Amino acid sequence: MLLKGKIALITGSTSGIGLGIARGFADAGINLVINGFGDADEIEKERAALEAKGVKAFYNNANMTKPDEITAMIEDTVKEFGSLDILVNNAGIQHVQPVEDFPPEKWDAIVAINMSSSFHTIRTAIPHMKKQGWGRIINIASAHGLVASPFKSAYVTAKHGVLGLTKTIALEVAQDNITCNAICPGYVLTPLVEKQIPDTAKSRGMTEEQVKHDVLLAPQWTKKFTTVEQIAGTALFLCSDHAENITGTSIAVDGGWTAA
Repeated sequence: MLLKGKIALITGSTSGIGLGIARGFADAGINLVINGFGDADEIEKERAALEAKGVKAFYNNANMTKPDEITAMIEDTVKEFGSLDILVNNAGIQHVQPVEDFPPEKWDAIVAINMSSSFHTIRTAIPHMKKQGWGRIINIASAHGLVASPFKSAYVTAKHGVLGLTKTIALEVAQDNITCNAICPGYVLTPLVEKQIPDTAKSRGMTEEQVKHDVLLAPQWTKKFTTVEQIAGTALFLCSDHAENITGTSIAVDGGWTAA
């Protein structure tokens, strides 16, 4: 089955991995709703660039910490396009600090955006997917959904939770022609990761280039960053007929990190 003409909503897609997935989907002819924060002019530029690929692309500024806004975004998507075929939960933030110093408000925000928002999108999207008899749910987790790292208590907790949610939803909709899977990227040089590099360099007395190769790429046996194009390609595969019997699983795109 061709994916051209399908409707996809991607949270956290104004930059980084989410935008990379949006671009890959647009190349496949999938109409889009993108979501996230950022400079309004830059977001409009990216939205227009997606439409230049020959698809329809809308922007929704729903706040991923607010369940009512999340629900409204899903309903608005169905109202605008008539369906919602593919849901990609990608929105995420990060904070790195020892647990005894970790600000509670940062914990709450990370859990809300990185994990709970996926529950709110999924619970609203599934009735529409069941009605149309087809759906693909893809949760962007992380290698940190499979293994832990110090100083990232909230992020690791949330990403582990996303994998549990993925498995549960997959079982619930297994006979409705809906699949639910997770992608677990290793380090990708997104704005989220790049913002961590100067602080890490300062705290460890290293250069930023040393942080990239000796810290970030240390667990990735290929010594290569995962690219947004690789994540987009994996997501497209999970939407294809070849993956119709793949559900409730996680695919690590992490350079061998979690194999060790």
